[in-house]
Amino acid sequence: MIDGVEAKALVTHHDERGFFREIARDTEDIVTEGWAQVSHSLMHPGVAKGWHVHPTQIDWWYVPVGDLKVALYDTRDGSSTKGQLDELFLGENYDAQLLKIPAGVAHGCRVIGDTTHLIYMTSQTYDPEEEGRIPHDDSDIGYDWTAPPPIT
Repeated sequence: MIDGVEAKALVTHHDERGFFREIARDTEDIVTEGWAQVSHSLMHPGVAKGWHVHPTQIDWWYVPVGDLKVALYDTRDGSSTKGQLDELFLGENYDAQLLKIPAGVAHGCRVIGDTTHLIYMTSQTYDPEEEGRIPHDDSDIGYDWTAPPPIT
């Protein structure tokens, strides 16, 4: 995995009423930097949100409803994983987890399946200076947001 990216497995407590799942405590190592804002994004089937990159902001992602294919690309000079591209899956059909995305790691996602909800925390409140974009079809990254699952 890209250096500094972390995934925390979430514990789910089920019973006949449903379940309870704790996402994060401010005392945990994965969030020691602290968060300043919590946001909710609803995405419709097939939606892809291409490359975002933040110079100093850290993101933490949790998908409670639906499923996302998440792509990460390390843009950081001096990083041991600079240029590395990773994919992972978040959502109700995958192991519940909280994903930490460090500053300088470009990220995006594609809804796979039904309408999906993304809850995300950021280490800073919204600042347009932190909203870096890379074209979805950037040739240096070479990622295809429309590619179907590989045939095995």
